[in-house]
Amino acid sequence: MTVVRMDNVGIVVEDLDAAVAFFTELGLSLEGRMPIEGEWAGRVTGVRGQRVEIAMMRTPDGHSRLELSRFDAPAIASDHRTAPVNSLGYLRVMFAVDDLDDTLARLRTHGASVVDEVVNYADRYRLCYIRGPEGILIGLAQQLR
Repeated sequence: MTVVRMDNVGIVVEDLDAAVAFFTELGLSLEGRMPIEGEWAGRVTGVRGQRVEIAMMRTPDGHSRLELSRFDAPAIASDHRTAPVNSLGYLRVMFAVDDLDDTLARLRTHGASVVDEVVNYADRYRLCYIRGPEGILIGLAQQLR
C-alpha cells in the first residue's frame, strides 16, 4: 500500500481569524497557527518568496485535518471560491454532522448560507451544500437512523 492516510485538505482564505472561528463552530479544534516562509517552502509549493500564515484544524475524531492558509505574499493568483459545483478542480469538503439543523443555525451566525435546499437522500442522509466564510463551498451530511 502506498497511502497511509489523507493528512489534510488545504483552503486559502483572506480572513484567517473568521475562517478559524467558523470551523471551530463546526466542531473542529485549532491545533496551532504559525507562519510559513523561507526558501524551503517555495521549493515545496513552487511559489517562491511566499509568506503564509496557516492554522491547522483537527476533526473531532482526530483522523482528519484542515489547513487554512492566508497568503501575505505573493499576491493571490486566482479566486474560485464562488465557482459552481460543476467547475473543474477541487471544489468542496464534506463533513458528517450529528444534527444538521443545529449545525446550520450555529453556522448562520458566522455568515453561512445554504446553497439551495436541505434534502433527504434515500431516507439515509440529510444533505446540503453551504457557502461558508468568503463563499467557500462546504458539504454537510447527517446520517439518518
